[in-house]
Formats: sequence, C-alpha cells, structure tokens
Amino acid sequence: MDSGGTTEQRPSRLTRMRTSVGGFRQRHPRMLLAIVIVLLLLIATCGFYGWKLNSQLGNIDRFDTDSVKNRPDGNHTGALNILLLGSDAGKQVNGEAADTDLAQDAEADEWPVGKYRSDTVMILHISEDRNSVHLVSIPRDSFVTLRNSSGEAEGKNKINAAFSEWGPNGTLSTIEHLTDIRIDHIAIIDWAGFKDLSTAVGGVPVTVPEDVYDSKQDKQWDAGDYNLKGAEALQYVRMRYGLTRGDFDRIERQQNFLRALMTKVLEAGTVYKPVKFNNTLEAITKNLTVDKDWENGDLRSLAVSLRGTKEDKVTFLTLPIGTEQTHPKYGSILKMNKSKSKELFTAMKNDRMGKYVDKYPGDVLGDEDSVG
Repeated sequence: MDSGGTTEQRPSRLTRMRTSVGGFRQRHPRMLLAIVIVLLLLIATCGFYGWKLNSQLGNIDRFDTDSVKNRPDGNHTGALNILLLGSDAGKQVNGEAADTDLAQDAEADEWPVGKYRSDTVMILHISEDRNSVHLVSIPRDSFVTLRNSSGEAEGKNKINAAFSEWGPNGTLSTIEHLTDIRIDHIAIIDWAGFKDLSTAVGGVPVTVPEDVYDSKQDKQWDAGDYNLKGAEALQYVRMRYGLTRGDFDRIERQQNFLRALMTKVLEAGTVYKPVKFNNTLEAITKNLTVDKDWENGDLRSLAVSLRGTKEDKVTFLTLPIGTEQTHPKYGSILKMNKSKSKELFTAMKNDRMGKYVDKYPGDVLGDEDSVG
C-alpha cells in the first residue's frame, strides 16, 4: 500500500462523500476486523479441532509493549479497546534484504524506519457485556501529532507515518495520546495474508460493475463476476488508481471482498472439513502479530464471550473529519472535527458507544446495498 506523503490529484474527497447530520456517511475498510473476528469465531467453534487450534495459536508472532511510556490510566470498565493495524511484510532497507520480522524489529533497540508501511489504523471497541462491537476507522491522511514510544511529540504528519517512523509502539503511543484511551491489545495483520486466506477458502466471489484499468498494477478489470484468490485477490483489494474516488473507492472494494470472504470462511464446510479448516487457520495465524500480553488463553476466553454476538451488533464508524486541506509538504491531509471526536473518544472510554451512535445515526456505515 502507498505510504504517507504524496497523493495523486483528484476531486476533493469531502465533496465526493455522502454527507449526513453532523458529519459524513463514511466507508470503512473491514479487513482487519474480519481477520480478528474470523480467528475468534474459529476458536469458539472449533470443537473437535481444539488440538490443532492450540498448535496454530502458537504460530502467532508477539512483541513487547513495555517500552511504551506515559500511557493513559487503565480502563475503569470491563470493555476492551484493541488497536488494529494493517502492514506489509517489510521491504529492503539500504539495499539489504530483510532478515528480521516485524515482531523482532518491534523489540529491537532501533526501529528500521521506512521498512514497513501501514495505511490502516482502527480501534476495535468491545463492550463490557460483550453484546456489542464498534469499529472506529482512522483515515490514513488524518493529520495528527505523532509520538515515539516514550510519548514524546515528534511533530505532525499523516497518521499512517506513525508506523513507518516509530513502529507499532510509536503508533500505540500516538493513538493513546490522540484519544486519551488506554489500549488493551494490538493486532497487526500482514496484507499478504489475504492471498493465502482467499486461496484457503477456495476463492472469494465479487462483482466488478464496470470496466476499469489499474495503471499502478497494470491490471485490466472487465465488468463481470470473479472468484478471486491469491495474487489477484490482493490486486483487487489494493486497487486505487483508475477509481473515481481513489482511496475511498478502494475501501468500498475491500468491503465487497470482505463480505464475501467472511461468508466463505464461516460457512459450515470451512469449519468442519479438516483440510480447509487447517489451511484457513494457518493463513490467519501466520500473518498475525499481537502484543505479548495477549495470551492464547485470553484469545480463547474472548472468543467464547463473543460467541453469541450477532451481526447487527457490530457497528462501523470513522473518526469525525472536519476539513480536507492541502499541506505544502504532505499534500492532501484531513483534520478531524475536534469537538465531535472528543465525544466519540469519551463514549468509547466510558463504554457508552450506543449513546454516541444514537446521537449520530447517520455516521454509521450503510448496508451492503449502499456500496457504490
């Protein structure tokens, strides 16, 4: 995915997005949430395959967050707030091939600046009673104060630069200072995992409504139905060039892909057929990195507590945006609506997200038929 910095010229996104009372009817990338929910559901429903599950959970990479300082006070409710990040697998630095993975780099004395990219930052809020889940997406171009792991300010930039410059612990510190919310856990997903996952489930059905050419990936998409897997699936979800609204249309494509993917993963045939179950679980766990405090027992307990959560109890929101501006150095940037964002963060901190949604129902992600 593209890193922060330059952004191709296109019509103002604010004028292109559907407006509603008090803000925008935003589109949200669901990929990270889907990976986490799919993993939890597999844990909760595995039954006979429990032995295989325990083995696969041991494959999840973990890293230490002890270096993060000056953190907000712990949550006074039993709700959980989880930071979800999307990352590539890492690239060469100074012409040398990467010989360390993300978990190792996160614990190293010096973070490899520029090695990783992450354009997806979300906060997953799970209510104390485990009956509702809210996902708050923070747009990649949100212009905020970045922090290092010690909590020291490192100047302003787009939010997606936090991961590249300061790693997962710097991103954690940035988010906690932005929201004044103590984050309980971090989950980082390697985007390449979607190639493996789409193949493991036998392909993901999507429809391309009209012909479009992706100049960045040199890929022609003819209108019609597709069963996407492997590299082609990743091309689909990462496409931005050639789409009318660029990154926002890419988000809608990701939604279409994810709806179909979650159906394929959770269908009975996937869970109860040993080979497909094993391949699906392996595709998730080998591309997932979490903090060391998130132990396997905690994952299993959370899965069990969420087993009865219905789809209509999962709500998708986005950080309230005030204005889009052009920065002389960073190009197109988004500045959040400070007063409304404070309302959102306070509601999350106090586990009162339901009241926030009741006040701003137009900010909730529309149903599947509303995708453009």
